[in-house]
Amino acid sequence: MFQNFDAPSRAHPITDRLVALRAHLARAGLAGFVVPHADEYQGEYIPASAERLAWLTGFTGSAGAAVVLAKEAAVFVDGRYTLQVRDQVDVADFTPEDLIAAPPHTWLKGRLKAGDRIGYDPRLMTLAEVRRLETVCNAAGAAFVALDENPIDAIWHDRPAAPLFQVMQQPDELAGESADAKIARLQAILADKDVDAAILAQSDSIAWTFNIRGADVPHNPVVLSYALLRRDGRPTLYVDGRKLSNSIRDDLAKRADIKEERAFLADLTALGKSGAKVLVDPQTTPALFAQTLVAANGVLVEGADPVVLPKARKNAVELDGTRRAHRRDGVAMTRFLAWLDANGAKGTETEISVAKKLETCRAEAGEADGSPLLEISFDTISGAGSDGAIVHYRVTEATDRKLEPGTLYLVDSGAQYRDGTTDITRTIAIGKPSAEMRDRFTRVLKGHIALATARFPRGTTGAQLDTLARHALWQAGLDFDHGAGHGVGVFLSVHEGPVRISKAGHLPPEPGMILSNEPGYYKTGAYGIRIENLIVVTPPAPIEGGDREMLGFETITLAPIDRNLIDTALLTPAERAWMDAYHARVREALAPGLQGVDLQFLIQATQPLDA
Repeated sequence: MFQNFDAPSRAHPITDRLVALRAHLARAGLAGFVVPHADEYQGEYIPASAERLAWLTGFTGSAGAAVVLAKEAAVFVDGRYTLQVRDQVDVADFTPEDLIAAPPHTWLKGRLKAGDRIGYDPRLMTLAEVRRLETVCNAAGAAFVALDENPIDAIWHDRPAAPLFQVMQQPDELAGESADAKIARLQAILADKDVDAAILAQSDSIAWTFNIRGADVPHNPVVLSYALLRRDGRPTLYVDGRKLSNSIRDDLAKRADIKEERAFLADLTALGKSGAKVLVDPQTTPALFAQTLVAANGVLVEGADPVVLPKARKNAVELDGTRRAHRRDGVAMTRFLAWLDANGAKGTETEISVAKKLETCRAEAGEADGSPLLEISFDTISGAGSDGAIVHYRVTEATDRKLEPGTLYLVDSGAQYRDGTTDITRTIAIGKPSAEMRDRFTRVLKGHIALATARFPRGTTGAQLDTLARHALWQAGLDFDHGAGHGVGVFLSVHEGPVRISKAGHLPPEPGMILSNEPGYYKTGAYGIRIENLIVVTPPAPIEGGDREMLGFETITLAPIDRNLIDTALLTPAERAWMDAYHARVREALAPGLQGVDLQFLIQATQPLDA
């Protein structure tokens, strides 16, 4: 299994860790310390060796932070984790706070005194994050202090070793473009921005640029590393040499200089001393790198990571591969849904047993298709009943719940294949659903259809599109506390920037981008609902009678949506037509890969709504 279900370790009480950290801070003359959920490479998902926030607080979500003061401490999470954080964290030690409404710099503002020294690890915080906290500290007469050593590392005595997985190539026939061509394109971007070099600090940017993949981070096929991209001359890749086979090293050496990571700061210093203008993304670059350049008199040019947009605009080869991956994954999902339909209401299956069955179905579908399952794309969210209301619920042996008749089961899962990354959520009625469940599900479905069928002009932002996914819920006084969509990579990160469909999505989707479409509804203590497909932004095309071309979306996820949960009286004729057309496409695409009871289930599950 690619996922384990062990409960978080409590070998030592969290309170003891907090006491040890405070003692360490007092000895260092620090009034507090900021603990982000981050590693040195600023990825959303991080290796076990970097899970400092989880070690200190018990919170295991993929986004958050903590601030520890001498007499007070807080843990900050967004709307996905408001329930989870209270289950995992002792509120006597850490007060849960809203990461969006009351982030660390706001929380600290009323608690700082003149002369306070608040410490931080400059490897783990971006330039933008540091600036926000520096501003608050300076206003209070306090100091935000970069530390040479992370105090958690000094007291975390059984900290896991850093990962050392082998690097592999992503073939050009799957990438759709050679690494040499990508580097040339990026160098043209640097020339256009009139900079001499750019820091690449995000692991997925580096993986895309050099057409390499790895396994340093669970479920994300990236290589933890850094890179310097130069406008003229060869780029430099900074990576632990133990991850490189001779053949991989030889291939990379054709287009880049290869150095150990420990050489990175020295090279930044030399670059700064030469007076180079260096492009730095303040949102993703560790503050230490910017500070090193400035100290060496380098010229900091702030701007977006130059890889982010080219990576997000998928080429035709990447899109074709992703469509293949979704057909393969759709076969696996349908076999799983057929099994669940036959077994879910028996009272014998649990969140863990069902998640294991889904992973087995994916492995079998990959073997049959000749494209093996290489990983899952994130820990499967397998939520029965009230657990489904926890947006990013992670089932463990300690929380495992049985599926019971009269409840809803929510499963959000995905796979990593060499030709594509998948991410799909389905909500299934176990037995007979209530009228309220059907109403809420149908309103979520209406939002899903509104987004799937949207036509919009260039420049329309993710925030503008986000309202389409919420409208039917808003009319009933309902909403959900997460975005309606995020970017997705190709055999890369399942959460990819820069565009997102959310209230905070200020960038416009562009042709070729892969996004999720995932409105939801969550009733605390009762059930959760989410319907998620992946969609591709289609090129501008005319609309009959219109006077300008419009972009749109192509849905590429293929799996039945539970018809038992749809109240057809709430759907418009156009919405019913979309649902029937989607199910007809699912049936046509997946039937050749199914047989027996699985095929019978597919045929029944994709019947027209009025049938």
